[in-house]
Amino acid sequence: MTLPPAASLHQASGCFYQRWQSLNDWLRELEPLWRPIPFMEPAPAWRDAHPDLARWLEALPEEDCQDWEERLPELSSLLAGHVPALARYRDLLDLPRLATEAEGRQAELAEVAAVDMPGRKRQQAGAFAAAISPLGYPVLDWCCGKGHLGRTLARRGAMEVTGFEWNPELVTDGNRLAEHYGDPVRLSHQDVMVDGLKLPECHHGVALHACGDLHRRLMQSGAQARLPRLSLSPCCYHLTGDERYQLQARQTREYGECLSVDRNDLRLAVQETVTAPERVREQTTRISTWRLGFDALQRELTGNGHYLPVPSHPAGLNNGRFEDFCRWAAAKKQLTLPADVDWAEWLARGEARYRQVRRHELLRHLFRRPLELWLVLDYAVFLEEQGYRVRLGTFCDRQLTPRNLLLDAEREGG
Repeated sequence: MTLPPAASLHQASGCFYQRWQSLNDWLRELEPLWRPIPFMEPAPAWRDAHPDLARWLEALPEEDCQDWEERLPELSSLLAGHVPALARYRDLLDLPRLATEAEGRQAELAEVAAVDMPGRKRQQAGAFAAAISPLGYPVLDWCCGKGHLGRTLARRGAMEVTGFEWNPELVTDGNRLAEHYGDPVRLSHQDVMVDGLKLPECHHGVALHACGDLHRRLMQSGAQARLPRLSLSPCCYHLTGDERYQLQARQTREYGECLSVDRNDLRLAVQETVTAPERVREQTTRISTWRLGFDALQRELTGNGHYLPVPSHPAGLNNGRFEDFCRWAAAKKQLTLPADVDWAEWLARGEARYRQVRRHELLRHLFRRPLELWLVLDYAVFLEEQGYRVRLGTFCDRQLTPRNLLLDAEREGG
């Protein structure tokens, strides 16, 4: 199938469905590579199907793992020698940039007025504002927090901003900031998930990183209310009330070979984060190693070949010993440990499993962005079905936020 160039996505009617269909079929073809969760499956079937790929991955030095994490498109080209379908990776993910970095900086809220606003959030709001400029309608800031995005848009020409936020403390703080700086922004305490929610007429609905069902509710309610424009950067797709994900568009739901995903699958789409501090990464590595060591131990003791989930541990265990963690986990799972456990051996097994998981996850992480784009293309198809002209692209670099996709939809005929 020949796809239209990414830069013309907002011009070619129906092209979003074609792209979604191509990406859907590609994800289905490569399902055996991304469905198995490395933390839970020590021996996924793809290792037998692609033994050379498995050997290459599992022999990677640690520094190479981190390097490839930052260069997944290049990794896809390299691994296409083992899995030819990966050669399509870059074309399937190609998207236009909707605002330059310079435009984003120009649109940022002035630092002196960005009270209670972390620098990264200020940059994200500026980039988002630049990508949806110019503004022609009053703005409805959805799940607005303290109204930082709304205040940014007010200084970009929004004549009036209404904010909906469920946390009354954030509403109070946001209204105080808007009044102090003279911004035409008014926040209201509102649960956007209630039935029968009435939206202000003829407004431009915006949402920067509203999670899961919250951003989906903006699309559904905004389209039903025939809002003239909707602009959203989705986040946390897995935060949904449905066990299995429900596609939004009629065309995608009716496609005979549609991918089926649940909440666990959707977590893959948001696993990428901006690099954490070294201390946090070291702690994460240590706890992951302990969990894998305990899992290897429980499999040996119970004869159970499946991963045993363990709840979140008390913070006090972070700087303790592997043995302490295992005894806590065993108590939580009502598992009796023998008196002669060789803790050094099981810790070594956990370390070996962690090295394997780290390398298997590198392969699985190739599919984070494809799965996310599969979801957002469905949103684009839905909005087209509701009578909107849609732009889809990125509004900032992934180093600022990995959740940098932006849907900008304007109702046909205004």
